[in-house]
Amino acid sequence: MINKIYKSILITGAADGIGLNLLKNISDEKVKIYALDKNISKLQNLKKKIDINIIKLNLLNTEEIYKKISKLNIDILVCNAGNGKGGLGILSATKKDIELSTRLNVESYLHLLKAVVPKMKKKRKGHVVLMGSLAGLYPQMSAVYGGQKGAIHRIAQSLRLELSGSRVKVTEICPGRTKTNFAKSSFRDQNIAKKFMSGFTLLEPQDISDAILFALSTRWRTNISTIEISGTEQTPGGVPVHPVHDPILD
Repeated sequence: MINKIYKSILITGAADGIGLNLLKNISDEKVKIYALDKNISKLQNLKKKIDINIIKLNLLNTEEIYKKISKLNIDILVCNAGNGKGGLGILSATKKDIELSTRLNVESYLHLLKAVVPKMKKKRKGHVVLMGSLAGLYPQMSAVYGGQKGAIHRIAQSLRLELSGSRVKVTEICPGRTKTNFAKSSFRDQNIAKKFMSGFTLLEPQDISDAILFALSTRWRTNISTIEISGTEQTPGGVPVHPVHDPILD
């Protein structure tokens, strides 16, 4: 359950995967939900079942972020939208992959923070959740995506220092490979995408959503800084280990 002091939440990337799961899990909470995603039609379908406020916004458009987000009163900001177009690393990523993924995975986070955090600090209430990755904590074969998520890790840590004493919390969520459409949309070669997501039991969006809700449930004096989530068949750095075949667990 979300701490009752919070009355509103903005979730980016809310129409699919982790964002969608989180949105559904808080649908009964007494908070005003702002949902942002490029898939507006999916959000509109969700609105028929869940009371959400749809924000039509392209996160690559900086001016739109400030125009539409700055005027909102947001208590919880969940920066979840992103893509993995640079997932295969510097040798395989195109110039366009690098540019667009960096704008979405890093720059949009910074602009959202700039649009929302000053109000949080002024009212001495707020919680920022940034979607990181194990790829941002440990070296992996992905200088582009890993570098972007490494930037998010440092942003989260530095923001905590900036907001010290303000009662505004900052939490970074760092999942391993999770069963979403992320890999499918990240790789041009779907055989590579399939291989990337096979060989061990993946995390589910619910696992990540649970971690976010845990952080959001804590008392005002508690800040959960970084949550690292890997499957039981992954090492701390996210590398698959020998799969565990347990019929009871399966």
